[in-house]
Amino acid sequence: MRIATFNINNIVSRLPVLTAWLEAEAPDVVCLQELKADQGAFPQAALAALGYEAAWRGQRTWNGVAILARGMTPVVTRTALPGDPDKTQARYIEAAVNGVLVGCLYLPNGNPAPGPKFDYKLAWFERLQVHAQSLLAAGVPVVLAGDYNVVPTEADLYANHSYAGNALLRPECRAAFARLLDQGWTDALRAAPPKGPLWTFWSYLRQRWPRDKGLRIDHLLLSPELAGQLAEAGIDRWVRSLDGASDHAPAWIALDR
Repeated sequence: MRIATFNINNIVSRLPVLTAWLEAEAPDVVCLQELKADQGAFPQAALAALGYEAAWRGQRTWNGVAILARGMTPVVTRTALPGDPDKTQARYIEAAVNGVLVGCLYLPNGNPAPGPKFDYKLAWFERLQVHAQSLLAAGVPVVLAGDYNVVPTEADLYANHSYAGNALLRPECRAAFARLLDQGWTDALRAAPPKGPLWTFWSYLRQRWPRDKGLRIDHLLLSPELAGQLAEAGIDRWVRSLDGASDHAPAWIALDR
């Protein structure tokens, strides 16, 4: 069973990129972030033609999350984190797919930091930690996949970088991510690393893709019930090179199920 996460950065304008990837790689489950489309603009028919059913929560201009499943319908269990006071931001959706509970998330960017946006990011992170702990307590197989907007360590971005002070690297965010792992989650890309850098994001600025100056901000965390089934993990870097590509590349895991 192959589960992937991909910040598509506008599903309508990048539908050809998404289609090319789905046809080439055929993942079983896909978590998408930054749909940047309202609920009615989601390309359900185009994805169904490729064999994918979908559950999504759209938002015009910003945010938006979706779960795709090949050959089956995701059974939605949540469309927001518990206790989230801001119902306007589409950042979390959760569904059961083929015996796995899949949480798809788009954690706030938090820039500029410090400031209200950074405070919102930390508060959202705290709600995620609470919900993640409840999922572990339930003892079910879970993957929490998405754009966490956190570079966990200095090993997760290019050397001599220019991101000092950025919210993605702030110690508060790294500590929050570490606390999440300390609950018992497995960072799949670290547990079964592919060859080469683990970058999942390359800014459009300053020729960062051609120069391979990337970051790892997209993560797949596995509950103990799934961690033992992890067979492989990878990043489909080739997708970032397509015309009209997102600034992210899909990251994925393969489970022995």
